[in-house]
Order: sequence, then C-alpha cells, then structure tokens
Amino acid sequence: MLPEVLKDDLIRHMAEVRSLYDQDRGDDINGVWLPGALEKKYPRAGKEWGWFWLFPSKSLAVDPRNLTVRRHHVHPASIQKAFKAALGKSGIAKQASVHTLRHSFATHLLEKGYDIRTIQELLGHQNLQTTMIYTHVAKKNILGVKSPLDVV
Repeated sequence: MLPEVLKDDLIRHMAEVRSLYDQDRGDDINGVWLPGALEKKYPRAGKEWGWFWLFPSKSLAVDPRNLTVRRHHVHPASIQKAFKAALGKSGIAKQASVHTLRHSFATHLLEKGYDIRTIQELLGHQNLQTTMIYTHVAKKNILGVKSPLDVV
C-alpha cells in the first residue's frame, strides 16, 4: 500500500531515476538482468523503462553471472544500513530493522480493528497461522471484547 502522503515524493524520485535510465540508454549500458527464458524471449526488454529499477544503484557493477557491466538495484544491506543510521538519529533506543516496519504495520492494523484475513492478504502470507502471530504482539484488545461486568 502506498501512502498518499508519499505520492509526490515518489513521483519526484521516479523523475530522477528516469534521468539515470536515460543516461544509461545514451551510454549504451546493458539493461537490467532478466531470468534466462525472459531474456531469450524478449532480448531488449532489460533496456526498457518498465523493467528499470525503482531504486537503482548509483554506480555500475560487473554482473557476476556473465561479467556484463550493468546497473543493479540498491543492495538490501545498503537499505538496512541507512535505516539503522536513521534509527540512531531519531533517538529511538530500541533495536529495529527494516523488517520491523512490516511487523509494526501488521500490529497497528490489528490494533485498529482490521480483520486478520485482510492483513494476511496484505502481508502475502499463505498460511493464516503465520499472520496470527501478530495477535499475540498487539497491545490493545483487538477483538473489542468487554468483560461481562462492564457490559450494561
């Protein structure tokens, strides 16, 4: 789910990425790597804008699969490192990772009263039991159950 508040920033980011894509095309840099069958069926697809990375690396690299120079996506370790730096700057003392955001998302949805099946679908879990883990983490009474003594 893309928050509306990020839409304009993402559009600006995509314009910057498009400039990098255009530069790569102008410099005749190889396109993104595609799985074998796809590469054979559509040999130019890797150079098309629709296949370019949303978060490309700033630098070119040698593809270890075939020693081709191309641009890859930002490495997950770089994102994790940037997240840890931001966490430190925020003053939050708790340990967290990018994956923690996923857990927080699910937990907050539960606490807001969204049904577990919707959350399962949003997270892409095959098994409902995987999603049910979040019911143990939620701090609020997610089912809205009241004590019989409190019911008037």
